[in-house]
Amino acid sequence: MYLLEFGGEDDAFAACEAASAASGVSRIAPGLALADAVVPRRVRGLAYTHRASDLVGHTDADLESARTLLETAPLEREGSIAVRAVDVHGSTGVSTTETERALGQVLVDRGFSVDLDDPDHVLRAAFSRGRLEPGGTVEADAATGDLVRPLEGGDQRGEHTSVCALGWLEAASVRDFGERAPTDKPFFQPGSMDPLLARAVANVAGAHPGRTVLDPMCGTGGVLVEAGLVGADVIGTDAQEKMARGARENLAHFLEPTEPSPTGVSRGSWHVGRGDATRLPLAADSVDAVVFDAPYGRQSKIDTHRLADLVSGALAETRRVASRAVVVADRSWATEARDVGWDLEAAFERRVHRSLTRYVLVCE
Repeated sequence: MYLLEFGGEDDAFAACEAASAASGVSRIAPGLALADAVVPRRVRGLAYTHRASDLVGHTDADLESARTLLETAPLEREGSIAVRAVDVHGSTGVSTTETERALGQVLVDRGFSVDLDDPDHVLRAAFSRGRLEPGGTVEADAATGDLVRPLEGGDQRGEHTSVCALGWLEAASVRDFGERAPTDKPFFQPGSMDPLLARAVANVAGAHPGRTVLDPMCGTGGVLVEAGLVGADVIGTDAQEKMARGARENLAHFLEPTEPSPTGVSRGSWHVGRGDATRLPLAADSVDAVVFDAPYGRQSKIDTHRLADLVSGALAETRRVASRAVVVADRSWATEARDVGWDLEAAFERRVHRSLTRYVLVCE
């Protein structure tokens, strides 16, 4: 078993993304989840999971319980150690400094040496208290047909939790997203998606080496950049020649260097052209997944389609060319997705600021 430490406020969305790098993901407390197995190199490319650790065990969220757990747990490791503690959202009031000192002493008593600068092993101690909020998994209400979002893994809605989880650090995500802020890219347009969300939706779509990801409304190419940096081959189209040119500029800048990307994998290949998302120049089932950020009605220039026709047409075309899609928009297009034959796997609402909420639909 593995401990996952999330970053941010939307744990349900983080768990959905984490499933691209782990199996059997189930949340146990705010900011924390367990997984049956992880792929460390994919954990390095996650946006909203910061760390994955080989689970020692979990107990109540207080120092004495953590100490007792560590004193009695089997520890099949040798070498030097360091202890790193975190109080998720400051929810437990546990002193992380005291925790690191106390758990470090337990490990010294069990024969380990301490090396705070370059240890052979790092023990993570994560404390969290709070209520688990409903997850993003979608079910249809039998009476009304409305979408409801129960918690995953059998957890009960609103369950109060108090957890300390211990684990040996296995992999950490690469936190280099600030280097790709939209305004710092060679080509920028207002409204561009931030790289954290772009990486997350690319991961949810299944971007990794050996996969091909399409963005039929690629804009400045932000999603394609992030999918390419985790090893996927990417294809982009946009109806505006200006955007297609700009996306090419950004993709060339970030995906053409020959050395491995910061996530440790070779960058994917890329192709971008001008095209209509409702009439894609691609054969059926020719890509593995589609991701697109649908135009926002108040801001976007749409020359040839009404917004509803554009999104419905794009949803139909993406279903023709792929078996999975992730749609980001300023409203829910769930009805339109179902009308063209998609099944909804999950739905999320992510508040950006007072006047904008982003909806994320995961379609199969």
